[in-house]
Amino acid sequence: MKISILDDYQNVIKELKCFNTLQNHDVQILNSSEKDTKILAQKLYDTNILVLTRERTKVDAELLALLPNLKLISQTGKISNHLNLAECTKYEVAVAEGIGSPIAPAELTWALLMNTVRQIPQAIEGMKNGRWQINIGSTVSGKTIGIWGYGKIGQKISQYAKVFGAEVLVWGSETSRERASKDGFKIAETKEIFFKTADIITLHLRLSEETFGIVKESDLLSMKDNSILINTARAELIEKGKLLKCLAIGKPTFVGLDVYEDEPIYDTNFEFLKLSNAICTPHLGYVEQNAYELYFGKAFENVINFIKGNPTNIANPEVL
Repeated sequence: MKISILDDYQNVIKELKCFNTLQNHDVQILNSSEKDTKILAQKLYDTNILVLTRERTKVDAELLALLPNLKLISQTGKISNHLNLAECTKYEVAVAEGIGSPIAPAELTWALLMNTVRQIPQAIEGMKNGRWQINIGSTVSGKTIGIWGYGKIGQKISQYAKVFGAEVLVWGSETSRERASKDGFKIAETKEIFFKTADIITLHLRLSEETFGIVKESDLLSMKDNSILINTARAELIEKGKLLKCLAIGKPTFVGLDVYEDEPIYDTNFEFLKLSNAICTPHLGYVEQNAYELYFGKAFENVINFIKGNPTNIANPEVL
């Protein structure tokens, strides 16, 4: 079978140890995202098995209709909004789900938080330009870190905060709040109190119809002076266009961003890149050596099992 792997931006997948799983198979790796559906379909026309790099390419009915030879989509990690399972089922394409880990995303979140609080990238850039100590940052210790979403990543962030001497304040679903309370952390009585109280807010929600645009302009405007917002989850969690608008008036005062509405971003004039109060990373949350071995290792395992006639982790088994 012809196997295609999409969106290998760094050209590293073939260097992974787990890639040996696909040796002696016909494998095509695409290193850049193709936004034009018809052009992408031409590149994938002979593909029988498609391996997705997380959510970098949207798989919808328009694309599926142009891929008559496609039999399996092997997902790195879990299915999300980039893929409609019902549409895959309609076109008789099986979808294999993978596994993930909160470790790399949680560590990236904390690194971005620390860099934003201490304003380290700006200081480094100043030094490169022959300037010495151009700014003054702050510490995490003593601050209140608001965590919206107390899943696997949110739980790790709460422990990091505890070690650094920060107070944790949790908001989220009833289940999240109950779990956080049992773990000994404070719970915000309302979303309004959450935004008004936290010095630093970090988002850890899944993107769904219910959470799309869930962070409103009014939430941002209610944040404290010198507040910080960290978003390593999904850009679409924030009401469209409102973060940039609120940043201009200092609510929040600083942001650390790893996710954007339209990725990848190659435009050096991208608005957030021009702001001195924004620190941006290119969606590095899960992009880490061990995470890649984990994500792609399971995805390739699902591919081989499908080829051998023993499909595993199929989310729509009715197509088999």
